[in-house]
Amino acid sequence: MAQAQSTEADWVSRFADEVIAEGERRAPGKPIVVASGLSPSGPIHLGNLREVMTPHLVADEIRRRGHECHHVLSWDDYDRYRKVPAGVDPSWAEHIGKPLTAVPAPPGSPYGSWAEHFKAAMIEALDELGIEYRGISQTEQYTSGAYREQILHAMKHRGDIDAILAQYRTKAKPGAKKQQKPVDEAELEAAEGSGAAAEDDGSAGDAGYFPYKPYCTACNKDLTTVTAYDDETTELAYTCTACGHAETALLKEFDHGKLVWKVDWPMRWAYEGVIFEPSGVDHSSPGSSFQVGGQIVGPIFGGEQPIGPMYAFVGISGMAKMSSSKGGVPTPGDALQIMEAPLLRWLYARRRPNQSFKIAFDQEIQRLYDEWDKLCGKVADGTVLPADAAAHSRAVRTAAGDLPATPRPLPYRTLASVVDITAGHDEQTLRILSDLDPENPVTSLEETRPRLDKAEHWINTQVPAESRTVVRTEPDHETLAGLDEQSRASLRLLLDGLDEHWSLDGLTTLVYGVPKVLAGLEPDAKPTPELKVAQREFFALLYQLLVGRDTGPRLPTLLLAVGADRVRKLLAA
Repeated sequence: MAQAQSTEADWVSRFADEVIAEGERRAPGKPIVVASGLSPSGPIHLGNLREVMTPHLVADEIRRRGHECHHVLSWDDYDRYRKVPAGVDPSWAEHIGKPLTAVPAPPGSPYGSWAEHFKAAMIEALDELGIEYRGISQTEQYTSGAYREQILHAMKHRGDIDAILAQYRTKAKPGAKKQQKPVDEAELEAAEGSGAAAEDDGSAGDAGYFPYKPYCTACNKDLTTVTAYDDETTELAYTCTACGHAETALLKEFDHGKLVWKVDWPMRWAYEGVIFEPSGVDHSSPGSSFQVGGQIVGPIFGGEQPIGPMYAFVGISGMAKMSSSKGGVPTPGDALQIMEAPLLRWLYARRRPNQSFKIAFDQEIQRLYDEWDKLCGKVADGTVLPADAAAHSRAVRTAAGDLPATPRPLPYRTLASVVDITAGHDEQTLRILSDLDPENPVTSLEETRPRLDKAEHWINTQVPAESRTVVRTEPDHETLAGLDEQSRASLRLLLDGLDEHWSLDGLTTLVYGVPKVLAGLEPDAKPTPELKVAQREFFALLYQLLVGRDTGPRLPTLLLAVGADRVRKLLAA
């Protein structure tokens, strides 16, 4: 029974079953093809990552079962440049309408084009995440003539395509159907999935409907109108409203344009033989690219629509400085600076594609890491549920092997507290970490990396300066002089027990035990409501005397970080 429940909960296995069966039906004996599409029109963020992670996880499961599976990642870099994002020189507006590969990279970038600049960061993140794929530049495909036959075929059957599209033009526009709560513009862009979901479909002009849009050979913009086309000769005439250029060319030799998106996507499904490709929430609406593509792919291109689950939004919990400085939501690269790749993979693997979830950049990341470490513990001791074990396995390894891991994964919140207090000073950090468990001390910071580095980056970039921990350099004489006898006694009990309890567990027992002993109880007595009040008051006193605030990092970690001699200096009443 448990196994049946786990299979139901394990969405990756269910899709893998379906895709393998569909692959055998459509193309027996051939490699299974899954696909993603990303438009490098700006930072490729964590919402877009779901477009890649969903088919990756399914493809990886298929490979684990011994089947050959190719993950095709189309870089939609031949899409038009649509707008100048926040933070970029407004003069870049002169490039609107050009292919993304023909637009200069943002100022200061080492890359040759806008598309290459934004692809580079994603490629690096995908590598760190262990995602195996075959990248396809749509600029290269179109300009090399790879799709020439498909373009000529679409133009020949433009009347049929127009008739299909006409069924949807009067229906609700994509996104009109309310699926979830209102979202911001960045999340809407994340939901677009492959290509430009809002792009026009090549609606008919005075000369009729054409599913092909040339880029002007004079100004390189797509602000063009096809004025005539001859099926026999493939002679195509167009004019450019941007620069006034007019041209007549043979389409069978012309490689400077592309099919409009709603025709381009189904063409690629047939061309690549795609069995599985997810899409954003907008594609579940009437007239959406995915739905219309399903009507075009068979009659026009002789292919079949992929199995295509809708994926929900990925939200962000806290962003600190990030949004204001970058003008958008965080990217996978941003997330990988503060969390290890297996944790990020796990966040996508444990939720069905149609379930939204949030990725934490605030204090919630500590709770997420606690949850992850608890899961790892259950895997290690054999008490994990099957579905959770599957999600864990997909997070820590792929069919190609294990992802790099921290040899000694200390609690993230502990590492964050330590680097907060030491300001990243390696010798001090090692001293504190080696005292956490004297019987099994950390002997080198390398044992704790890369998790230590992720926690340090989180502290330095996501924790506001006013929330950072600064240990007093001198005792708070005024507070110490005003203490009552009970408070003085509590500090003496703590200081007397420091040497005997100098470890994380020991100091935990000590700081919770002092109020118990003062109340005449044993150190291991169960706390009463009154005792909890006394403990909170004692903790607040320690924080005030050590860091000048009522709260701070966990006290046992803080005491270890400050060091016994300095604790004695600051607490001696």
